[in-house]
Amino acid sequence: MKHLLIAIAILSALTLSPAAHAIETLNGAGATFPYPVYSAWAYDYSKVAGIQLNYQSIGSGGGIKQISERTVHFGASDKPLTPEELKKDNLLQFPAVIGGVVLVVNVPGVKSGDLKLDGSATCGIFLGEIKTWNDPRIKTLNPGLGLPDSAITVVRRSDGSGTTSIFTDYLTNACPAWKAKVGSGTSVNWPIGIGGKGNEGVANYVKRSANSIGYVEFAYAKQNKMVHTKLKNKAGSFVEPNFESFEDAAKTGDFDPKKDFFLWLTNAPGKNAWPIAGATFILLAGDKKDVNTRVVKFFDWAFQNGDAKAKELVYVPLPKTLKDKVRQYWKIKGI
Repeated sequence: MKHLLIAIAILSALTLSPAAHAIETLNGAGATFPYPVYSAWAYDYSKVAGIQLNYQSIGSGGGIKQISERTVHFGASDKPLTPEELKKDNLLQFPAVIGGVVLVVNVPGVKSGDLKLDGSATCGIFLGEIKTWNDPRIKTLNPGLGLPDSAITVVRRSDGSGTTSIFTDYLTNACPAWKAKVGSGTSVNWPIGIGGKGNEGVANYVKRSANSIGYVEFAYAKQNKMVHTKLKNKAGSFVEPNFESFEDAAKTGDFDPKKDFFLWLTNAPGKNAWPIAGATFILLAGDKKDVNTRVVKFFDWAFQNGDAKAKELVYVPLPKTLKDKVRQYWKIKGI
């Protein structure tokens, strides 16, 4: 028994120490947005490489904090960090996959795609200015849809969240009132709403609360069979959240490795672009090259073998040209 405990202690030290050479487990933490696809990739990778990937879905704010403090092998954030922010904590950054944030509702009689919203109406709801579902500003967008005279329950994130960064960046650009009163970020001073932790928490609150609305990553909406809205995009089209509309938004992205790929994809100009799209990013410690090599090996494998799984979960794989830019970035950074 004593020998077993010693063996476990040694294994724990190896798997938890970012500096260890014989890492059997890679520990990551951060954004809940990409959790479904990272989990699927990790499961497949463990079968071919014998390496376990332990990813804690704790929100982008937590992921940034943990990699900055060097308590995980990699962090993950849906909020891209500026080159200045990266330099401050000696971090590296690259995109991994592209997805979309969607509005989900629980309104009696309303099915997916029935309800249309635009930036102004969405802004009014989350500011608390539009209080009922039959408000004229919603009815005007939905003339043939019977909406109840019921109070709207707003559900939003309670934790530091890249999903919130993407959503509030969308509102900031689509709605001057939101920009003036609230702004964007991983955490904001919400004027109204019930807080849920992670995409999971928001999804669960919306499912349990009649006449509610919230925002989640699309894979969570799909997996939980939630009702999503259509949204009016920058081109003036009402679009459904799906692979094609996310891909249309992704095509507009000019990711520059010289700027550590810093880029937002919200309110993209494409005719069929989903307006709340975003890349999700991996953060590495610039001073942990041995560990970074192992992390990069996993993501390089995912870039080569994970596109079908990403598409199955309604994420957009990085275009080949962008994958090549990421690989060149790794070389330049000595990984």
